[in-house]
Amino acid sequence: MSHTVEKIGGTSMSEYEAVRDNVVLNNAKDDGEGEGLYNRIFVVSAYGGVTDLLLENKKNGQPGVYGLFASTDDDDPWMEAFDKVRKRILELNKEFFGDTDLQKEANAYIKERLDDAERCLSDLQRLCQHGHFELGAHLFTVREMLASIGEAHSAWNMARLLQRDGVNARFVDLSGWKTDGAKPLDEMIKSSFDGIDFDKELPIVTGYTHCKEGLMASFDRGYSEMTFSRIAVITGAREAVIHKEFHLSSADPRLVGADKVVPIGRTNYDVADQLANLGMEAIHPRAAKGLRQNGIPLRVKNTFDPEHAGTLITGDYVSEQPRVEIIAGRKGLYAIELFDQDMMGNIEKYDSGILHQISRFKAHVVSKDINANTIVHYVAGNLKTVNRIRRELEEKYPEAELDVRKVAVVSAIGSDMKVSGMLAKTATALSSSDISVLAVHQSIRQVDMQFIIDEDDYDLAVKSLHKALVEVHNHGDAICAA
Repeated sequence: MSHTVEKIGGTSMSEYEAVRDNVVLNNAKDDGEGEGLYNRIFVVSAYGGVTDLLLENKKNGQPGVYGLFASTDDDDPWMEAFDKVRKRILELNKEFFGDTDLQKEANAYIKERLDDAERCLSDLQRLCQHGHFELGAHLFTVREMLASIGEAHSAWNMARLLQRDGVNARFVDLSGWKTDGAKPLDEMIKSSFDGIDFDKELPIVTGYTHCKEGLMASFDRGYSEMTFSRIAVITGAREAVIHKEFHLSSADPRLVGADKVVPIGRTNYDVADQLANLGMEAIHPRAAKGLRQNGIPLRVKNTFDPEHAGTLITGDYVSEQPRVEIIAGRKGLYAIELFDQDMMGNIEKYDSGILHQISRFKAHVVSKDINANTIVHYVAGNLKTVNRIRRELEEKYPEAELDVRKVAVVSAIGSDMKVSGMLAKTATALSSSDISVLAVHQSIRQVDMQFIIDEDDYDLAVKSLHKALVEVHNHGDAICAA
């Protein structure tokens, strides 16, 4: 229990010198013998934007190599996209290594992987032109193969850059490239760390792990968080740390203002789950589960503010005084409302039928309302997906009235909000800004209050709640410093 496992996000990875100075070397500043440098494992993401080019843009859905390969029989679109990936990766190598022999070594390493992957895609496309082979049966493998390239690239580069700068770094490749077969996740991790001396070596590990379970099947783009979590559990880390380009703060500083938000010093995994439900993951809930069950605290730190302790997330933390810690939310939701007079007494059958269709089209339910004859699911997904769900529900329930409208959710979240009048105070803050509340949710656990509102009111709602519930308190450098 002497080491930490630390994950570095893609945006931070793109700033090597900041990562080196603020994250890697910062621990050894006051240690003449550099002992603070080791007993740490780093799990790294692909450089910012690279996985978007390999798979699809996470924000706008613009297809990358995978998206184009999966959707067309024509070679040209995905090959052009592959050329963009190759160009961007080599540009990054030039930025990091300059015109040196090390750049040539870095280019040779990643070019081999790129060439292998491109050749695999071409061969698979030709093979699937024959009637006995279906492309769809292989797309999951293609997606994992492409995703692995980004993490292998960034991890190899970081290990070599740190070696150049005097750190005894060691590249640990979990991507399973050219292996005979996939091992179970835990076995893959255990075997990869055999023989590593944490006291004297600094492992730099790929965020993607090739394993029998297939991480992308459950976590898709969140696979690196599961790798990070399982490494922490299997190696018995004393703490897990995530380095991001921002603090986990009381609200989005781009919306509320950097001078108004305050970092969250302490919170618990329950709050982290509420944030994940809103698409603002500190960590994927299933990745957090292993940490919580094994009593491993999670710390979220800002790469560019190394002296700040960040946010410590534990399983048992509850604020000494009931209060709101975070104002968060999500735009672009769709309220799918189904009314049927025959629903009374059959709620569970209707609800399971609706959820089946939502799950079938891989949309995410953020919240829902139920009364005697109406069920409303607030769903995150694009309009095309929602329309498909609607058509299926209209066919399944021809006598029902179905309505779909675009909404947003804004939520006040805290580790303990069990205080009389909190709901009234929150609703008043919205009302005073002339914001109409369409629906309200507060569970018995009282760790969050959700308000469904018109999407046009979202920005003002976040600002209003933050002003009324957070800014009125003088929290200083952090809400309950870690």
